Amino acid sequence: MSLPSSSFRSTSTSTSTSSSPLIPYGWDSVLDDAFAAHAAAGLVPARIVRVDRGLCDVVVADGAGGLTTVRADTDPVHSPDPMRVACTGDWAAVDLDPAQPKGPSVRALLPRRTAIVRSTSSKRSEGQVLAANVDHAVIAVSLAAELDLGRLERFLSLAWESGAQPLVALTKADLVADTTYLLEDAESAAPGVQVVVVSATTGEGLDVLSEVLTGGTAVLLGQSGAGKSTLTNALLGREVQEVRATRDADGKGRHTTTTRDLLPLPDGGVLIDTPGLRGVGLWDAEGGLTQVFSEIEQLAEGCRFQDCSHQSEPGCAVLAALEDGTLQHRRLESYRKLLRENAWIASRTDQRLRAEMRREWKQRSAAGREMYERKRGGGGGHRRRS
Repeated sequence: MSLPSSSFRSTSTSTSTSSSPLIPYGWDSVLDDAFAAHAAAGLVPARIVRVDRGLCDVVVADGAGGLTTVRADTDPVHSPDPMRVACTGDWAAVDLDPAQPKGPSVRALLPRRTAIVRSTSSKRSEGQVLAANVDHAVIAVSLAAELDLGRLERFLSLAWESGAQPLVALTKADLVADTTYLLEDAESAAPGVQVVVVSATTGEGLDVLSEVLTGGTAVLLGQSGAGKSTLTNALLGREVQEVRATRDADGKGRHTTTTRDLLPLPDGGVLIDTPGLRGVGLWDAEGGLTQVFSEIEQLAEGCRFQDCSHQSEPGCAVLAALEDGTLQHRRLESYRKLLRENAWIASRTDQRLRAEMRREWKQRSAAGREMYERKRGGGGGHRRRS
């Protein structure tokens, strides 16, 4: 919806934080200060609620104390770097002048406080921002399918790395007779993270989830069929997102949400619903991995050697924990796998790190060949002398 021309002048002036109609969307004094230069240039503050093919929907003050949604062009902030393109959740400086050839346009993006970033599936290994300026990252996991703890740990790493506070929502609880053990398994993979059993059908857990999300910006992450859109409708108290049933053959979800939509919650705060994610590639997520596998990091502090790889070194506290059952083998294997993946992604974007990894691989390969020759004894030498 476009603003009437009479409102342009009134919305282009800076307003104090306490009186800004954008407060329910997260506007605060920090943003007020960051926007001062843009206000002086006659631009207005806006939050991007949806991005679609070079255009976006932004919510702005309507000049009469309320809010309205405007379609704006994003070409002025287009960047070849996918990490710098406009994204749902971004705060923007918008030019509402109707005399522009393409109408309202986004002229600048304000610095992001947090960003949910994953590695794309492209061979260039680029990062993709899924949502910006998020306070809570809600990872939806369907209890109607087998609980994949490794995938959950992957999502949690991505969430922690963003700077947001993760929360796990075990959805479709009404389809499971007893959620006790599933809850315990999920909690074991999510140290320091609140795990809530939720059913949009019965209402179980919705009050807890609503209380946590009120007042901030939350994003829903998960695979297709995890119940994100259904959960969104339940939290909003109305049918906003289209919902389709999972396939009966394999229980997998169908894509219903195709864009990332920022929606206001009834008790305050906003929620970003996202399309289902098939791939969850890590992107520079070392800090997130440290959070997800905090018990392993703590154990490693007790290892005899500072550079212990937790493979076969004497005095390894991590291996000792495996032996006495304090640490699960699955957790350690998942930790190793995600560390390798994160290092590989980093090596494809960091020439120096890539060179270091190649040297390390060559050293390991040479050591492996030497060990192999020792095991063979002098067999190779005898054949050469014959």
